Amino acid sequence: MNRDAELLLLNLLVSQRTAALATIHSGEPNASLVLFAAYPDFSAFLIHVSRLSQHTGDMLANPRVSLLISQSDLGNQDPQTLARIAIQGDAHPMPASDQDYPSAVNLYLSKFPLAQPLFSLGDFTLFRILPRKARYVAGFARAFNLTPASLRNLSKNQ
Repeated sequence: MNRDAELLLLNLLVSQRTAALATIHSGEPNASLVLFAAYPDFSAFLIHVSRLSQHTGDMLANPRVSLLISQSDLGNQDPQTLARIAIQGDAHPMPASDQDYPSAVNLYLSKFPLAQPLFSLGDFTLFRILPRKARYVAGFARAFNLTPASLRNLSKNQ
C-alpha cells in the first residue's frame, strides 16, 4: 500500500463516526448503523449499544461481526470509488470492572460527548471489537487485505 492509500485509510478510521455493523441473527446476516471509536493504535474499535437492540443480542450469542466504515458519499464522485474498510472481528462486552473500561469510556466520549448520559443507563453496553482481518478498498482497483498487525503499524505512520 502506498503512502496516499495509507493516509486515506488513516483519515477514514479517525474522521468517520458511523459504521455498518453486521451480526448473525438466527443464522442470517443482519446489518445496523452504529457509532464507533477506534483505539489510537487501531487494535480495537468501540461501540456503545443498547441491550434492547437486536444486534446486541446477536453479539452476545455470537461475537463474530463485521464493521464497515466508508467515506461519505457527497454526490461529487462515483460512489464505487469511495474509500471503505470492512473489518472482521470479535465483539466482546466490556464490563465496568474491566481495568481498561475507564479509558475506553473516555476514548468513546472524546468522539461522542453527547453520549455521556447513555453510560448511566443500565441497558447500554460498551463492546470492544478486536479485528481478525480487514479488506480495505482505497478506490477503483486499489484493494488491500489487512491483518491486525498491519492496522497497528498504520497507527505508527500517523
